[in-house]
Amino acid sequence: QVQLVESGGGLVQPGGSLSLSCAASGIGITPYGMGWYRQAPGKQRELVASIFSSGNTNYADSVKGRFTISRDNAKNTVYLQMNSLNPDDTAVYYCNRAGPRTWDWGQGTQVTVSS
Repeated sequence: QVQLVESGGGLVQPGGSLSLSCAASGIGITPYGMGWYRQAPGKQRELVASIFSSGNTNYADSVKGRFTISRDNAKNTVYLQMNSLNPDDTAVYYCNRAGPRTWDWGQGTQVTVSS
């Protein structure tokens, strides 16, 4: 059974930075495209960044130029570096396979951007 454990969230002031990690167990992530998703209160979960097995990346327009996704296949871990955070980035952040065929969701990590 695949387990995903996200960490690194917290409270940060506007303009600040956070680095999220997602450790996967139960499966090797190497062949899979992986993504970071977020869900704000009252909104649907959205994919904000993805990284494919090739290393190619895609970003939602709302985070392009501010967020960077990376992966370490040897550690079975995916990362999200978030810079220039603003209150609209407040959400629970999750990682999973990129695309519709997701695994069971982890608990996510809360990111709150507020002064």
